[in-house]
Amino acid sequence: MILSLLFYAFLAWMLYRLVFGFIIPLVRATRQVKKGFRNMQEQMNAQYGQHAQGGSPYGGSGTQQSSFAPNAKGSDEDYIEFEEVK
Repeated sequence: MILSLLFYAFLAWMLYRLVFGFIIPLVRATRQVKKGFRNMQEQMNAQYGQHAQGGSPYGGSGTQQSSFAPNAKGSDEDYIEFEEVK
């Protein structure tokens, strides 16, 4: 009688530890990660929308061109002479 009562009490305690020590924290962490991914996706969509509309998320109009414009003909200044070391 007492042994079975102790056994059931032990099972109830183990079930309590499983639910409140593992399952509930796992559900909370899963929800938090999903919320973080959802927020990150919304931020990326907002930045993509700004970029597609011509705005820049870093300020400015977003119409600046790259300062690097390669010469089509090429020049002697593009190449560096070197001596082969033996």
